[in-house]
Amino acid sequence: MAPGQTVLISGATGLVGGRLARALIHDGVAVRALTRNPAAAARRLDTAISTLEWDGARVPPDAVAGTSAVVHLAGEPVFAGPLTASRRRRIRASRVESTRSLVETLEALTARERPTAFVCASAVGYYGSRGDERLDESARPGEGFLAEVCRAWESAAFAADALGVRTVALRIGIVLAREGGALPGMARLFRIGAGGRLGRGDQWLPWIHIDDLVALIRCTLGDDRYRGPVNAVAPGSVRNADFTRALARTLHRPTLLAVPAFALRLGLGMLAGELLDSRRVAPNAASERGFAFRHPSIETALAEELGGGGTSDQ
Repeated sequence: MAPGQTVLISGATGLVGGRLARALIHDGVAVRALTRNPAAAARRLDTAISTLEWDGARVPPDAVAGTSAVVHLAGEPVFAGPLTASRRRRIRASRVESTRSLVETLEALTARERPTAFVCASAVGYYGSRGDERLDESARPGEGFLAEVCRAWESAAFAADALGVRTVALRIGIVLAREGGALPGMARLFRIGAGGRLGRGDQWLPWIHIDDLVALIRCTLGDDRYRGPVNAVAPGSVRNADFTRALARTLHRPTLLAVPAFALRLGLGMLAGELLDSRRVAPNAASERGFAFRHPSIETALAEELGGGGTSDQ
């Protein structure tokens, strides 16, 4: 994006939102952050970022008016506890209802006040579990709770297209970053010798390095060719067993254990399916537009985050 433009980010204090906000500030882009706690967010974020309060659902019109783009990343963490009925309601509302509210806010603005681009997070959970089927952005949706949430989430987001706002839904895979997400917990298990494949280990695991995810978001903001669903995953697809071996090699630890599928289901209930499901997701939309992944292989991505490599917001 060009210096002097303004981007509104929900979830700016999160793992991806924080890196994205810093990268945009580095580019000379003004950033507004939607947050439930502006005082706490101001302590965590760059002083150049302005913070605006919201309740996690309704988006104030003055937060959106005059922005060049909106990036909607906020949502209840899926792996923060058992998928009880109340947790499922919160997960759905934090994604679907907040997105509907945001689009309603866009509709209430004049065409001149609206941003030109709306980038909304989604997830590879959209595809359900599909075995060895290669899944590009044209693949049909799958089945299950998270697939249903993603369908409703994207449907709510694409309502912005009817308002003349170019809309992108990022179907994000597992984000690899040393400071958050799934990777630190997995690394801890491997360091104490408790790491291993999950179930049979033949399920496909869609992933992306955080630097590539931030770079891809920046591309979708500034490149009008991006519209519709975009698979935010690395081109180097791996199975769970391959990922396990690569992580073990990076940490110089053995992989002596395997977690049986029945034990995962016993301990995690519905969430076990998200670890055992197979999604061979391909980033066709990004590759066709010439996006260059800095970390296309799982080995280089893990080495960057866990093997002493540096991080970058560029």
